[in-house]
Amino acid sequence: MRSRLFLKIYLTLLASLAAVAVASAAFVWLGQGEEELSWESQRARFVTALIPPDMDRSSVEATLERFSRAFDADIAVYDPRGKLIASAGRPLPPYIIERPWHHGRGNFHTMVTELPDGRAVAARMERPFRPAGRNPLAYLALIAGVIGLAAYPVVRHLTRRLERLRGGVDAWGRGEFVARVPEDGSDEVAAVAKSFNKAADHVERLITSHRALLANASHELRSPLARLRMAIDLYEQAPDESRKEEIVRNLAELDTLVEEILLASRLDHVEQLDAPESVDLLALVSEEGARNGVEVSGTPATVTGDARLIGRLVRNLMQNALRHGGPPVTATVARESSMVELRVRDHGPGIPDSESARVFEPFYRPSGRSEATGGWGLGLALVRQITERHGGAVRYEAPSGGGACFVVTLPVHTA
Repeated sequence: MRSRLFLKIYLTLLASLAAVAVASAAFVWLGQGEEELSWESQRARFVTALIPPDMDRSSVEATLERFSRAFDADIAVYDPRGKLIASAGRPLPPYIIERPWHHGRGNFHTMVTELPDGRAVAARMERPFRPAGRNPLAYLALIAGVIGLAAYPVVRHLTRRLERLRGGVDAWGRGEFVARVPEDGSDEVAAVAKSFNKAADHVERLITSHRALLANASHELRSPLARLRMAIDLYEQAPDESRKEEIVRNLAELDTLVEEILLASRLDHVEQLDAPESVDLLALVSEEGARNGVEVSGTPATVTGDARLIGRLVRNLMQNALRHGGPPVTATVARESSMVELRVRDHGPGIPDSESARVFEPFYRPSGRSEATGGWGLGLALVRQITERHGGAVRYEAPSGGGACFVVTLPVHTA
């Protein structure tokens, strides 16, 4: 099973080489036959011109003698009935004229040429007086064999990489989410390997994120659930308005937490916004500021995105500043070239430099904060997710006058 692709590719290559070799050999063989016929015709005319039919016997013998010495050959001329007319060198056997084709015995080659007037000329020499013959099939078979041997390691290397890729995919499919495949080379196989590794990294991050979210959410849900159960038990024993308000407050906290968990999970699976629209950021921030008692200033600016999600981003920043920072809390909107910048600042204790990089982690609890005080939940984590889905970025800055400042940059809306 593992070598099936290798055999298909390699056998296809060999079959293609064999087809090319056979077709080329046939072409060469046909061309060689035509060349041989042309050579024999020209040779016959050449010999006829040297010893024309009306040449006397002594002149024929003198001509043959010169050729015999020049080529170290045995030459004889026969009439149309096979009778010897003249010869030079050693005598040729009489059967030669009965088999007018090229043949050889030992180291000597005999060539018979039939002339247009019916005569025949036989020549026996050590080297054939004709073009050297070659076997095109053997020559092309040799080339095909060499190419086939050279192609073996190339095809094997290619299919071995595909096998490694399949092995990595199988391992990943069995639940080994850390499995990756080598990205050697720069061809299509390497591109597939890179795409697989990229997709595997993304899925692994999602799974890890969801596991962490589930673990943290289950932990965070214990506190309001425990408080809610205790408040209900106490309320049943002695109904009181303050205990009723505690129940309502715990229910609201649970509702908010569940809503944030669902929104975070949905944003993990969303690459693009469903229906982006133009949003007046200053107006939206002013509305949230009026609702939360935050002072807002700045210049009008329009961004593209989901108004509900951007409103959630602004609300989370303001509520985070009000809950964990100190008054006064301010929000500023400013436009800088192609970006819009939103700053939400408080004047509280701020965030230590050692923890500033982790404030956007889900359910992160700063050092020194008790479980009763609570962590930052999903508020800032949602801010980062929403900002990234809108093509922006969020960062934390430590103002010179103390406190904490969160800065969100979003692209300006383009018509």
